[in-house]
Amino acid sequence: MKLYGNANSGHSYKVRLFLLLNEIEHEYQYVSLSLPREQRMPEFVKLSQFGEVPVLVDGDTVLCQSNAILQYLAKKTHKMCGANSADWQAITEWLCWEANRIGMSLPNLRYMTLWDKQASVEVLGYFKQRLLNDLSTLDGFLSQSEFLLSSGVSIADMSCSGYLFWLEQANLSVADYPNIDRWLKSIAQLPHWLHPDEAMIGTERN
Repeated sequence: MKLYGNANSGHSYKVRLFLLLNEIEHEYQYVSLSLPREQRMPEFVKLSQFGEVPVLVDGDTVLCQSNAILQYLAKKTHKMCGANSADWQAITEWLCWEANRIGMSLPNLRYMTLWDKQASVEVLGYFKQRLLNDLSTLDGFLSQSEFLLSSGVSIADMSCSGYLFWLEQANLSVADYPNIDRWLKSIAQLPHWLHPDEAMIGTERN
């Protein structure tokens, strides 16, 4: 397997973390996102129909979009896929929730906080309020369970936690959400876990 990703992409990190935690042999290729999409490395441009990371290549199979890749990997390896069909339905719901909520609000707020200094106060406020609502929802749910499924860690945890290890970069403190804080620490205690700053480093090759 070969994973194309970027050091600042929490979506890439979700997939990389699954591969690391489950000791799945793979090659990680860093992709520079500082270049326009059409100017990125030719092999990546050819493979990525959206021009975005992550992209996973598994033999003749090429997959884009982090949550779709996680579903593929979970089904293929029978890991982090829950204990039964009800668990898989719950996983699917969490992946859809993440894509519309945490996966939209936090990356945008983080980007505008760190790199896009032209963002208006109104836009920043919109994304911050969305994120605060999302964090409250997630923290409330995690008050009832160690992981998002009662059966144990799953790709739902990989998906929803991907960007949260960088929450402070959006000027928010995970300490304000004790159940999320405990959950992230539980994930970080899993064998072979790496923080995204360590897992996603690489050398730019364009």
